[in-house]
Amino acid sequence: MESCKFRRQYSIDRFVVDFYSSELRLAIEIDGNSHYQDGVPEYDRDRQAFLESKGTRILRFTNQEVYQDIDGVVDQIKEVICNLREVTPP
Repeated sequence: MESCKFRRQYSIDRFVVDFYSSELRLAIEIDGNSHYQDGVPEYDRDRQAFLESKGTRILRFTNQEVYQDIDGVVDQIKEVICNLREVTPP
């Protein structure tokens, strides 16, 4: 995707993100139903704040978005990659 390499299940400190580009320090998270159980949204917010404090950008999608509009998801990812490359030196 836009010649950007992503790794699956990548560890950042004590957390694992779904997909990660070390070039852009971009994590993509796909949230399934378990992310909407009691206490999990708060955990996700704290986790995301920690990752962002370490310089990781987070792009988050729901399973429903991926299943129902994969083309739209891919377009959003491409747009973010292009925008980050404009401000991030290679």
